Amino acid sequence: MIFLDFLLEEEMIDILTYCLQNPDSDDVDSKKQRLKEIGKELFNDGGVDAMENFFFVVENRIIGEIEKDPKPFRNLWNGITNEWNY
Repeated sequence: MIFLDFLLEEEMIDILTYCLQNPDSDDVDSKKQRLKEIGKELFNDGGVDAMENFFFVVENRIIGEIEKDPKPFRNLWNGITNEWNY
């Protein structure tokens, strides 16, 4: 389970970093779709707490690495659960 979390974390960081650095790219929509899938996987595995914890860790790493804030992407997970509403 820990290894899977690590892989999802790294994938999410890569996707968000790409989207933040290339907002006009043609493949941003497909990357956003994958972010939605990751949110669903996290919710199914650990509920809204897993989603919150995961996004917090990813957010801090991205801000530290590229100094851009991924918070606007949190709304991609809206609709997965009523508890997640950004």
